[in-house]
Amino acid sequence: MNNIIENNGDQFANGQVSCDLRGNSDAAECETQLDAVNAIEPCPDVAPEEFPAPIGKLLGLMITSSGTGRATVEFEASGRYANPMGTLHGGVLCDLADAAMGVAYRSTLAEGETFTTIELKINFLRPVWNAKLRAQARMVRAGKVVGLVECDILDERQRLVARASSTCMTLRGRLAEGRQLTRNQLDKLRFGQPTGDRERARGSVL
Repeated sequence: MNNIIENNGDQFANGQVSCDLRGNSDAAECETQLDAVNAIEPCPDVAPEEFPAPIGKLLGLMITSSGTGRATVEFEASGRYANPMGTLHGGVLCDLADAAMGVAYRSTLAEGETFTTIELKINFLRPVWNAKLRAQARMVRAGKVVGLVECDILDERQRLVARASSTCMTLRGRLAEGRQLTRNQLDKLRFGQPTGDRERARGSVL
């Protein structure tokens, strides 16, 4: 799959220079890093906007700030979204982080491009019952095909509730148009080779 996911380019899809923006969760230090590399536009305060997908309406997700390579999405946690133990369900935290990272990644795409998530990881660091949560997402690196996004979820007291990361793939041409792919085409995207080739390779190893 190296020919699929290799980051050959050092530019965003819209022509901006990419760089390593990984830092700690301290907002002031993060802003200093961004100013130093001058790679990401600042995130101006905007009127809250409902997340543009059915899941956003279901959960009441609100986009409260956005800029190139950055996004903030807020969510009101309550008992309505609790797991059997009474705390906020981890899947809801995943949805919140995924929404923020998706908005951040989408902002780096050129006209006619779209994307899909190919991997998502999250660490749950603090239980939540009733709280107003804020997911702050930022691009770490954007290549020509694959990019990495990170997200911190904070509560009203600025405590870190969860940290997530996501690997996204930019889709262009027929993929961006949503045309149906064959099983072999999907497997080539995911694994670097069609189904038949993978089965033959696995048989030779066994």
